[in-house]
Amino acid sequence: MAAKTIISFSSLALTMTLIAISPTSYAAQYNVASFGATAGGRTDSSNAFLRAWASACSSMGPSTVYIPKGTFYVKSAAFNGPCRSSSITFRIDGTLLAPSNYMVIGNSGNWIIFRQVSRLNVYGGILNGRGPSLWACKATGKSCPIGATNLQFSNSNNVLVSGLRSVNSQMFHIVVSGSRNVKFQSIKISAPETSPNTDGIHIEHSMGITVLNSMMGTGDDCISIGPGASNIWVENVACGPGHGISIGSLGKDSIEQGVQNVTVKTVTFTGTQNGVRIKSWARPSTGFVRNILFQHAAMKDVQNPIIIDQNYCPSNNGCPNKASGIKITDVAYRDIHGTSATEVAVKFDCSSMNPCKNINLQNVKLTYGNKVARASCTNARGRASGFVQPSSCL
Repeated sequence: MAAKTIISFSSLALTMTLIAISPTSYAAQYNVASFGATAGGRTDSSNAFLRAWASACSSMGPSTVYIPKGTFYVKSAAFNGPCRSSSITFRIDGTLLAPSNYMVIGNSGNWIIFRQVSRLNVYGGILNGRGPSLWACKATGKSCPIGATNLQFSNSNNVLVSGLRSVNSQMFHIVVSGSRNVKFQSIKISAPETSPNTDGIHIEHSMGITVLNSMMGTGDDCISIGPGASNIWVENVACGPGHGISIGSLGKDSIEQGVQNVTVKTVTFTGTQNGVRIKSWARPSTGFVRNILFQHAAMKDVQNPIIIDQNYCPSNNGCPNKASGIKITDVAYRDIHGTSATEVAVKFDCSSMNPCKNINLQNVKLTYGNKVARASCTNARGRASGFVQPSSCL
């Protein structure tokens, strides 16, 4: 029953998105070069981009901001709405280049952001966040900026992002917050496995978010789903390197919204730290996780193919060491197969105060080299059906 609910919500959100952002052929076009943007990657084109946006935003009908071929240095850009234009297309044929000095945007939170924009299409292009120098700073243990997100959508609705490539973001590559009906398709996200906190797509306090036909290799989660996220659909995604696809971390705050109605299907994990993961800090919280479906996932030498970790503490320093208040219910794992890089291929480490309930394993086959993989359950309740290997501990 939970899976049917998820599918109906997500299908509705996807249909609404497709209807809302259908492109038009008669949009007024505003070329950033006409507003003073200069290719070459040396001259700051931020103001030219913002002037082109202002014209498109105030246009009477549909409009297009066009970035031609070439490399454009953009110090930072906030594209703010609400807009008068009925819909805006942001078409990128070139590359946007962040500042080489990480201090310029390192404490700003984001490099490029769209705020309060509705009916937006973003097509193509490359966003290069130039993150390596900041990562090197962090590796020394010195005091460094937290880093900026390459691209953020805040309080925006009916957004399509297609064919975009995000490279070497200082921190998260893409963040969706406070938004509805946002669809990503044919996205490619890349950063080295050693790059810290470079999540591919992070979703929080948003609903109706879809990720399709995309490739992500980062130093953190390929996709992370945070508090207040609902009706999320992820399908046909290749993940690796990275930390897998995660719900969480949750429970950072004592009063926190939950995560519900999430479908992750037809995903390949290659050499990742985790496959499908739910993680929460071990402290009191009002949050929850419910109605989750992980289906048709292929694991290739994944350290933790299936994991629920309610004692999450990545640095093992200052861990809360309490019982997690996050209530996890109705989580289904269907057709999960492949190889584990560790002996424990299935691990459910749930809260002693709030045991995981209605965990369902169906047709799971995970092996560990030439050995038999193991499953580990702590405070987890549920059932297994079909062929399940390793043998269920539920």
